[in-house]
Amino acid sequence: MKEPSDSSPMNRRDCLKAMGAAMVAASATGGATAASGKPLYQAGAFDADAAKAACFALMEKFGYPIPDVLRGDDFWVCDFVQGNFLRLGMGGVFWINEKGNYGSNGGGHYQGEFKDRDFGYLGHDIYLLPGQTLPEHRHIGGPEGYGPKMEAWQVRYGEVLFFGEYQRAGDEVRIADLPEARRPWGAGADWFKSKYAAHRTAKSGRLYKLEDPESWHGQVAGPEGAIVTEYATYHNHVEFSKPGMAFDNSKAG
Repeated sequence: MKEPSDSSPMNRRDCLKAMGAAMVAASATGGATAASGKPLYQAGAFDADAAKAACFALMEKFGYPIPDVLRGDDFWVCDFVQGNFLRLGMGGVFWINEKGNYGSNGGGHYQGEFKDRDFGYLGHDIYLLPGQTLPEHRHIGGPEGYGPKMEAWQVRYGEVLFFGEYQRAGDEVRIADLPEARRPWGAGADWFKSKYAAHRTAKSGRLYKLEDPESWHGQVAGPEGAIVTEYATYHNHVEFSKPGMAFDNSKAG
C-alpha cells in the first residue's frame, strides 16, 4: 500500500497522535541523567560530554553513520541555558556555513555580472533525543549585510513536529485547538508566538520549509528521537522568544 502523504487527512490525525506522544516523552525526560546513567549537570553546570554520549547512542540506535568529525569540536550540544537538556536542547554539526563575495571568492577569477554580490549557504544536521524540543526562535538579518536565514528541514530518522508562526505547508494544525498536554513547550506563554504545527517523518521524506523571513519557529522530536538535515542560506543571527534563553549552555551556579 502506498504511504499517505503528510498532508492527507489520515496523517492529519497521525499528527495529533505524534504531538501527544512527543509531549509525553518530553515530560518523561525531564530528569538530569542521560541514558548512560551519567549526570548531565554538576552544580548546575552542563556536562557536554555526557550530552554528546546520549546523542551518539541515538545515532547508533538509528544506524546513522558517525563520521570521525563528530568525535571532535565540530559537533556541539546546547541546553539554551535552561538546565534541562533532555527536554530543551539539541546536538548539531554545521557541515558548512559559507559566506563570501562572488568576485573575490577563491582566486578572484570570477568577473561575471554577480561579481559584486555576496552569497551564503549552509548544511546542518540536527540531533534530537526522544521528546526533546528545539525551542522557539527566529533568524534575523545582521550588520554584515546578510539577510535572514531561510531554511528547510528533512527528517532523516524518526519523526518531528514542526511548529511556526504562519500556515504555509497546507497540512498544519492549530496549536490552540490541541489539548493543552499536546501543545509544544511554551505554548500559551506571553512570549510564545507560533500558532501552527505540522508532522513530518523520515519515511515520507517530505520537507518542511520556513517561508516567511524572520518568523518564529521550532521543532520537537517524536518518541524515538530524530535526526534532521537542514538546508539553508547563511546562518548569522538568532533570537529566542523566551526571555533569558540563549544559544549557550548552563554554567555552574
